[in-house]
Amino acid sequence: MTYFTTITHRITALASVSVARSFRLAGLTGILLLGGCGESVVTTSSETPDPVVVDIPVAYVARVLPVDEDGEPIGSDLREPSQFVPGAALYIKPRAAVSAQARNITDQAFVTDPESDVPPMYDVKDIDVSFDGTRLIFAMRAPEIESADDDEQPTWNIWEYDRTTDTLRRIIESDIVAEAGQDTAPTYLPDGRIVFSSTRQRTNQAILLDEGKPQYAGLEESRRTHASVLHVMDANGTDITQISFNQSHDIDPQVQPDGTILFSRWDQAGGDKGMHLYRVNPDGSGLAIVYGRHSHNVNGETKQFVQSRLTPDGQILVAVRPYQRDTLGGNFALLDTENFIDNTTPVASSDSLSGPAQTPALFDNIDTSLPISPGGIVASVYPLWDGSGRQLFSWSQCRVLGPETEDDSARQILPCTEERLADDNVEAAPALYGLWMYDPQTQTQQVIVTPEEGVAMTEFVSMESRPFPDDFTGPENYDDELAQQQRGTLHVRSVYDFGGEDASPFGLSATANPAQTTPQQRPVRFIRIEKGVSQPDDDVLELDNDAFGPNRRLGMREIIGYAEVEPDGSVMVDVPANIPLSFSFTDEAGKRVTGRHDNWLQVAAGEVKTCHGCHTADSTAPHGRPDAEYASINAGAASTGSGFPGANPALFADMGETMAQTRRRVLGAHQASADMVFEDVWTNPQTDTPAVSFTVTYADLQTELPVTQGCAQNWTALCRSVINFPDHIQPLFEAERDITDELGNVTEVRTCVSCHGPMNSDSEAQVPAAQLDLTANPSPDNPNHTVSYRELLFADNAQEVVEGILRDVQEIVVDESGNIVYERDEDGELILDADGNPIPVTAPVPVAATARAGSAQASTALFQVLENGAHAGWLSAAERKLLAEWLDMGAQYYNNPFDAVQE
Repeated sequence: MTYFTTITHRITALASVSVARSFRLAGLTGILLLGGCGESVVTTSSETPDPVVVDIPVAYVARVLPVDEDGEPIGSDLREPSQFVPGAALYIKPRAAVSAQARNITDQAFVTDPESDVPPMYDVKDIDVSFDGTRLIFAMRAPEIESADDDEQPTWNIWEYDRTTDTLRRIIESDIVAEAGQDTAPTYLPDGRIVFSSTRQRTNQAILLDEGKPQYAGLEESRRTHASVLHVMDANGTDITQISFNQSHDIDPQVQPDGTILFSRWDQAGGDKGMHLYRVNPDGSGLAIVYGRHSHNVNGETKQFVQSRLTPDGQILVAVRPYQRDTLGGNFALLDTENFIDNTTPVASSDSLSGPAQTPALFDNIDTSLPISPGGIVASVYPLWDGSGRQLFSWSQCRVLGPETEDDSARQILPCTEERLADDNVEAAPALYGLWMYDPQTQTQQVIVTPEEGVAMTEFVSMESRPFPDDFTGPENYDDELAQQQRGTLHVRSVYDFGGEDASPFGLSATANPAQTTPQQRPVRFIRIEKGVSQPDDDVLELDNDAFGPNRRLGMREIIGYAEVEPDGSVMVDVPANIPLSFSFTDEAGKRVTGRHDNWLQVAAGEVKTCHGCHTADSTAPHGRPDAEYASINAGAASTGSGFPGANPALFADMGETMAQTRRRVLGAHQASADMVFEDVWTNPQTDTPAVSFTVTYADLQTELPVTQGCAQNWTALCRSVINFPDHIQPLFEAERDITDELGNVTEVRTCVSCHGPMNSDSEAQVPAAQLDLTANPSPDNPNHTVSYRELLFADNAQEVVEGILRDVQEIVVDESGNIVYERDEDGELILDADGNPIPVTAPVPVAATARAGSAQASTALFQVLENGAHAGWLSAAERKLLAEWLDMGAQYYNNPFDAVQE
């Protein structure tokens, strides 16, 4: 990056501002009435002090407008929270008035030569204010170290300025600890601690070590940069604790009045779904979406929700902008999250409303989807807490360049008009940011810091006091014994609840009644708990994309274990705390039967997390936010002291309990297990015969187990099933299998590859059975994969043996009318063979993939043969389960990056 030195000096010059300077856009200053299409009309040119705000200090970030070597603006990317744009400084004014002198409060951290007139090139962002208004907290990064490697450069640190003592300090005193991660977006908790976003991933790294992996900070799921997630620390920078466990970024935390933390989460599990607003408690419990899953389309452009602020009237003020912009600003909106979970989706208790939940925070004519926004662009907005509804904001008015001049002199800069913006050749002028105060009652704005060419004011806050949020007192449902074991509990009231609708096969009351519905008739039998695998960067491990599955967006996954789903669709299972979790609901064969859950969950140690049920990917019904959902279809037991209808009376319920809650209370907790274990405890033995119990266990595998020996004998919270195709799936095809006659006598010992291979037992070429080659030879399509992997999961060509050679089948190509297509030269003339005949065009015959990555249930060509076809009984239940769970998770080549073959 190159930054113009002449512009950098303007940053320093801002510190000496003491009188109002003219706003040269139209040659006028003062209080402006908002006009149409970006025009401004002056009502007064004098500055009248506002007695309400005159004594309130304000702080702002001023920075050089960043440009590259060609003078083109360098934008910002939300997906890069640690992006470094040097040339910024933090200023404070004693009052919100243009005449108040601004003072640079951050240069002192880096100035080594007081006599030098060259300002240090550092960066500042993410400023926030303590609830009593006395302190600023922000992220700051020191200047680059010339000639140093990337891993030796300074990192983003958290800093604090106390205006009562005029002191500036880095929160983490130790250089070693401070430089251990990229720390950004700090804010104060009501108890004095600090919550911030960081790439430290402290708990995650400790768990990696427990899993037998090296410690490292994982990349976000697109593998471009390290994931930055939420941490808390004491006011002195000690006791740093990770509280969110997304596999991508969790940024921009803000504390809500009830003490919960609002933040922006980048949801990338299974694919990029955007940045939505979430909330979490300061201990990591209570994670839930707040807003935005289906609200990203704004004026035909995909926008994200970031940089949130709370307003005095309970709304959320939020930046609404694309991932990447060439300008530093965008637009802001006010969100009514009390009544809405999406722009046109109200919460269940307000379902008569239709929206929109998103309204402009400032001017109606700001439209960043247009090449030039008529209302200009906004870099930040901050609400005043004096009850006036006024807002501080950083704004660049809409400006365009005038016509080119004959003498090549500088083009005139003009304010936008409808006529100018209608010109197809119009060009936007460089942004010109100033700091303003907007009064929605009078529709006026007053300048606080005069705009100056080449300088942007990108953040703006008022150092006034505001109400303290409530202190967090602990999760609503907490189990101290679980906390000691570093576990939590996941409770689903009914897997048949889809957004408040009953999706059970016979209606929930009949499906839940063991006297009316047998276990075999229930479509959902187990829950499978899965964990996301953190991906190392190239400094730790150079990992090729071939290590992943056909859909790299599914990443790598490990299995925590299985638990039984009860007749009413409820399940209650203990899971490890503080890891990224997902789950699937399966049939008795281990195949997922509901949609993929593509959002990472987490439970804090001791937390009992309850959700109503499921939802489909395209459903807009409120889901994932407990206070927004419709009532569960599973109301639980109708009374206390008796059994469930048609069920074993020994399992007596308390009113409102699900079957899972009752089973846990009477028979003990379910622990996630590598095995699928079914025991019919619900059928009333006095009236019906209980179903046969069964266990599908890895112990029945003849090939290498996907678990360690220790975990095979004793499954703990640190145990994982890790399925790698070369280690655990390929050996299934090479295992020797006994072929028996009707009397059970072994007549032949065969392997899958003896038929599904290119050579027969006499070493002669053969067409692999069903055109499916299951050998472990390197694939000609991708030598990093085996032939079997490619033929199972990718389309291929049909083959035939011709003169002892195996080759692709070629068929004659015909056009839409059924006429043969012949080869032609570049002039369109027919190409003839030696006999003078035209040569038909031929093409290989495609063969569809046998299996589908991401869904065992959709892999019908494979499982029909194994379950009901010619190979029924060849693979054991444990082997079919292994195939099913591997396919469901994404059919990855490896699910442990450190098992992948290195080049």
